[in-house]
Amino acid sequence: MTQTKGHVALIGAGPGDAGLFTLRGRELLEAADCVVYDRLVGDGVLAMMPPSAEKINVGKTGGGLSVPQREIEEIIVREAKRGRRVARLKGGDPFMFGRGGEEIEALNREGIPFEVVPGVTSALGGPACAGIPVTHRGIARSVHVITAHTKEGTIAPVDYEALAKLGGTLVFLMGASAVTEICAELQRAGMDGGTPAAAVENASTAAQRLIQGTLGTLSARCAEEKLRSPALIIVGEVTALAEGFAWKRFLPLSGRKVIVTRPRERAGKLSAMLRARGAEVVELPCISTRRIEAKLPDFSKYGWLGFTSITGVEALFELLAENGRDVRSLGAAKIAAIGPATARALKERGLITDYMPEVYDGLHLARGLEELAKTAPVLMLRAKEGSPELTAELAALKINFTELPLYETIYERAEIIPQGADTAVFTSASTVRGFKAAMPELEIECACCIGEQTAAEARRAGFKRIITAQKATLESLINTLEEDIR
Repeated sequence: MTQTKGHVALIGAGPGDAGLFTLRGRELLEAADCVVYDRLVGDGVLAMMPPSAEKINVGKTGGGLSVPQREIEEIIVREAKRGRRVARLKGGDPFMFGRGGEEIEALNREGIPFEVVPGVTSALGGPACAGIPVTHRGIARSVHVITAHTKEGTIAPVDYEALAKLGGTLVFLMGASAVTEICAELQRAGMDGGTPAAAVENASTAAQRLIQGTLGTLSARCAEEKLRSPALIIVGEVTALAEGFAWKRFLPLSGRKVIVTRPRERAGKLSAMLRARGAEVVELPCISTRRIEAKLPDFSKYGWLGFTSITGVEALFELLAENGRDVRSLGAAKIAAIGPATARALKERGLITDYMPEVYDGLHLARGLEELAKTAPVLMLRAKEGSPELTAELAALKINFTELPLYETIYERAEIIPQGADTAVFTSASTVRGFKAAMPELEIECACCIGEQTAAEARRAGFKRIITAQKATLESLINTLEEDIR
């Protein structure tokens, strides 16, 4: 019996920031059965790995051993022979000192089909993120990329005499431990010690640092600033342009690494808003929702239908469709929505909201219904274990209400533990609970919460610094984060 061969995609993950990951790369990653990934792949890209996929970390540290290259090749061949779609995720670009060619040779020997997805190489993307154009009219007409390390992890032998005569921009990859040799050897080969030079650490991420100097001073500056891997060393007149070309200074959230905890299908808009303001974003859905068994009630018994989330709206209409019913089944009941996002979801389905509280939370929704629903029973369509503040307040106000649970909240298992994140954004109390369940030991400096009920949950969870949006909207949440002084 012939064994079905799978497929391998060699995917360049870019320099670190998930916003620089390609569309094709994301398509193949999300469709993968198995992901084999390197150390330099950014947390935001790793967070895109499908929950169902097997994850194999073959990451190398600078100068370290970890998983040998030949073993990596054996892994991707083995997994493809099992009939799997393998995403071989590599930092930067697979063909820019990424050893992608060696892996393709191994796949060719076994007759395994493959695809290569180019990535934004740190050799070009890294300097650009630091405001350094590797070419510039009248200054540099060429760029030359050199690896500072061999495949064995030692400093690479380089013809510095030839490099010194090129006259363009020199970019050394993996250069943190080689900066002293690079600067000294280029000067020994005839380059002026006053030639501008720079080091860029953790390019494109919130931890990005730029250290500037000259060939004569950069080594000492890097030692003083404790330059760490991964880092680029850039030599040439263009590095002096960084101060004027540093575009990240215009982005208010530059330098912040933010964890978005919303469910996977809801995270996109918030993540895009954060990235537009310069934040490095890691989407780590801490909760998901699942429909539960429910019977359609007799809606004619109720004067008000209360909705506390978009998910509740979606679940109701799915239930209606499954029973061959539509919006007409809701009869003459009036509609209450907890906030504008829920109201929009209702409007998209032909329902206009009759009441929405000024403060978008369960407590104020209940208080608003006190006068409106004195004689009209209320049906609350919500999660199985929704906000206890809502039902407690409804009961305290002696409002005649019934709950119809339509879905339940599932706490997600943490796929990765992000490094260096300073803020977690919470849009509900359940995301706080899910976050602590998924990553109980992760220390986060700041919890940014969408409302007082969410902030109260964050306090119960032990967060030391909590900032709260004035309004329970994504726009207010982002504004609150922008105004926060670190």
